[in-house]
Parts: sequence; C-alpha cells; structure tokens
Amino acid sequence: MTLDAKTKALIGQGQDVVNLTAGEPDFDTPEHIRLAAADAMNRGETRYTPVGGTPRLKQAAAERLKLDTGIDYAPDQVLVSAGAKHSLYNAVMSLVNPGDGVLLPVPYWVTYPEQIRLAGGLIEWVPIAPAHKDELTVEDLERAVSKKSRGLILNSPSNPSGAVIGRGHLEEIAAFCRERDLWVISDEIYMRLVYDGVEAVSIASFPGMMERTIVINGVSKAYAMTGWRIGYAAGPRSVIQAMANLQSQSTSNPTSISQAAALAALTGPQEPVEEMRREFDRRRRYAVSRIQTIKGLEVNDPKGAFYLWVNMEPLVGRTIAGRTITNADDLALAWLEEAGVSVVPGSGFGVANYFRMSYATSMERLAEGLDRMERLLGE
Repeated sequence: MTLDAKTKALIGQGQDVVNLTAGEPDFDTPEHIRLAAADAMNRGETRYTPVGGTPRLKQAAAERLKLDTGIDYAPDQVLVSAGAKHSLYNAVMSLVNPGDGVLLPVPYWVTYPEQIRLAGGLIEWVPIAPAHKDELTVEDLERAVSKKSRGLILNSPSNPSGAVIGRGHLEEIAAFCRERDLWVISDEIYMRLVYDGVEAVSIASFPGMMERTIVINGVSKAYAMTGWRIGYAAGPRSVIQAMANLQSQSTSNPTSISQAAALAALTGPQEPVEEMRREFDRRRRYAVSRIQTIKGLEVNDPKGAFYLWVNMEPLVGRTIAGRTITNADDLALAWLEEAGVSVVPGSGFGVANYFRMSYATSMERLAEGLDRMERLLGE
C-alpha cells in the first residue's frame, strides 16, 4: 500500500512511471457489452432485481460454468454478487465459524487471509515447496493440515504466481479433501486466461466434490469488466442460500445495469476473450524471456492469469542505488524511486523475497519497464 501510494504520488507529480502492478486487463470492455448496458438503461432496467441476481443472468452463469468446467448447476445453485471478491466474502462468512482452521496456500491473494480473520477463522498457512514450482500438491497440504482444519481456499490459475494446478495434482487434492471432510472455496476467476495448451480444471468436477465446493468466478478478468463489479458463486443449495441471506441483509442485489452487461458478456460473442488471451500470451512469453536473462532474478514460466512471480533472493545483500537490499520491498522501492518502475513486493502475498509484476500493459510499456529494471541492476 505504501508503494502504491508513492506510485500514484509520483505520477500525480508528472513523473513517468511504468506501472507493472495492474490487477486488471488493460483492454476496454467489448463494445457489445457496453451497448447492452446502455440498452438496459434506456429500457428502464434501473430498479431493484432479485437479491441473488436476475433469473436470466443466473441461468447464463450456470451455462457458462457448464462450458468451462463440465459441471451442471441449476440456477438456484448460483448467486450473483457485486464482484468475485464479494462472492468470496459471502462464502467465507457463511462457512467459517470462529476457531475453524482454513488451509491457505502461500503465496496467496491478499484478500484471503483478511476474510478468514473477519470470520474468526484460524489461518493454516500452506507454503508451496520450491521444488513444486508454485503448483500446490497434496504433500504441501499434508504438512499443514490439523485437527482444526475445516476447509481449503484454492486459487488456480493463481494470483500472484500465475500457476495452474494440473489435473493429476488436483485429483489428489480432491481425494485429500474428501478423506478429511473439508469444504473448498475455489477461486477460478482466471480460468479463461491459460496458455501453452494448459487445461484449467475445476476441483468441483471430481467425484464427491461438487457437494463440498463453492466455485467463484465472474466477468472482471475474462471480459475486461473489473469496474462493473459482477461475480458469481455456485455450489450446494444450502450454502448458496446462506450466502444469499447474508447478501440480502448487507448489500442486496448487484447493480441492475451491470447485470445486463454481464449477461451480454456471458451469452454474446466470445472472440474478444480469445483475442485478449492471445495478446496476454505474447506479452507473457516476452516478459519471461527477458526476466530469465537478468542476473539476480529467477522466474517460473506461468501458465495462467497475467502475472510473473519473480524470485529476487539472489540480490539480497547487494547494494543498489546506494541502499542495501534485504528483501523485495527494498528492491521495489529502489526501482520506483531510481528507475520509475512500479512492481508489487511479495510481502503482501506472504513471501518476502519475491515480487509480482503484471503484463497487463502494452508491449511498449512492458519493454520499457524491463529495460529500466535491468539497467538499474546493471548499474
């Protein structure tokens, strides 16, 4: 947060900062989606909707989930909320009781631990062994599980690492959850953004898992609709109803106009999704190839999302721009103040000697940012 504030301050002062922190696509929302929102306003669709979303949008979300995961959900097993983060919050608050242990793989998206704490749960950290190259395995979980464990939060493809859990490992994790009677919250918001022919699989698709899994998805990443704030959850009716009850007494329905836009996204042309995915793939391959040539930085080749998760531990102890580097926070600050490049240090994701950089920016700015990073390290 400190670096984010400093980045914005420098940009506000007119300085040229290459911002590689973005957690959202740099593409415009496709035109047919924007037009659908305008049409909905012109038709007067500006009133309350059912708390859990319009029937048409819930049906469309269920159909999209069938296409993406192979799982058949009925519309009453779907809840539409004000963004996938809201869906996650509803799920955590409905499932986690005070004192419940929740297994949380590390690195994690910054919101997960805070939501567990808000529910009174106990975070059971699950560091992913370096040998597993950012991909969660049963071996990682077995080192962390306890008698208090009640659930697991999964995120594949991952923010921040871009790692995708393969079918084999996911099948073993599913068996692990069934044996220990764990529920799962599976954040699949990046499922449409995968590369190199990798298959994104939902853990809910394995036998016995649909009954114990809440699948989280939405339109923000795949359709460049982060500001529209529409996410959805699918799972057992009893849990979805509990989540709807919570939503009813907190936020009520998601915005009616955004729901109309999301309906157009899910049911309309899907070519814009593929065009964006291909461009992200081009940038990913370029950024990985560049990082791999920079002495002191190490990166696994991510297969999903739009982030690189970079190990800078070889630089610990070095003096860069007059400051001794002790972790990624120091390095990120040096890059920002001395080179005008902003990345996200890994301390926010639970790992001090890594940083996340986003390639959700133009190829020109991405190349400029990498040039500046390399130049400062060379000096």
